[in-house]
Amino acid sequence: MIQLQYVIKEATTVKAFLLNQNYSKKSLSAIKQNGALLVNDWPVTVREPLKTGDVLEVTLPDEVKSPNLKPSNLQVEVLFEDCMLIIVNKPSYMNTIPSQLHPHDSLIEAVYGYMERNTNDRSVLHPVSRLDRNTSGIVVFAKHQLFHHLLTNKIEKNYLLLCVGEVKYSGNVCMPIDRAQDSIITRTVSVSGKSSRTEYSCLLYDADRDISLVKVKLHTGRTHQIRVHFQAIGHPLIGDTLYGEDCQLNRHALHANQVTFKQPLTNDMINIELPIPKDFSHIFDVL
Repeated sequence: MIQLQYVIKEATTVKAFLLNQNYSKKSLSAIKQNGALLVNDWPVTVREPLKTGDVLEVTLPDEVKSPNLKPSNLQVEVLFEDCMLIIVNKPSYMNTIPSQLHPHDSLIEAVYGYMERNTNDRSVLHPVSRLDRNTSGIVVFAKHQLFHHLLTNKIEKNYLLLCVGEVKYSGNVCMPIDRAQDSIITRTVSVSGKSSRTEYSCLLYDADRDISLVKVKLHTGRTHQIRVHFQAIGHPLIGDTLYGEDCQLNRHALHANQVTFKQPLTNDMINIELPIPKDFSHIFDVL
């Protein structure tokens, strides 16, 4: 059971206050059905008026974890955790969530195992960010559907990548992305696709190997967005055999190294940053 408490600073109603806190109508409906609303310890409805100094307590409805998710004993590196979320470092060769080809030992199952072993936390996890199986780095999980809603599109995500060729400039790739007509996996730049924006800047260039180390900031979250955009500008990622031909690495060289956002409940700024992974530095000798 998750309970949230607010001290009211100006006259309003429960519904207006919660909508102003970015609660969705879906969340309000769920709270009315299976949660609870208290003002100064008295049960109320969303129509209840609020005055300055009132204490509003919201009990979120309990959630049920999917029976298909099996908590795993795999170790997981926890970077940050509070009552609302848990942030972890995903290794490459691990799914964020189960798939048909890899039904178990996913990252979410490893996090469930960690929570059961260490905190006895029975929260239901919702991935706010997801990474491809062979992309490493930071993944954020919310501990309730409401928290997932509050964090959606509120997190600044930065990546490091290695790509073929010299990336000479900083800039933006603004090319729409759609599913390729001949594949259910591959994406491609297409005028019929969804608008997509990738901001980038080159950090280092190794002329001997003709490899660039690039920092990327995502402004949209399309499937394979970074890989598709860098192929489109002539710089496919090292190790990305789906969108290029390079085989210097056993996976595509993409690492989610930083997230920055405001914690919606406390308004604290959270900034998590990871160093460059070891397999990148093995390729990029100067590092």
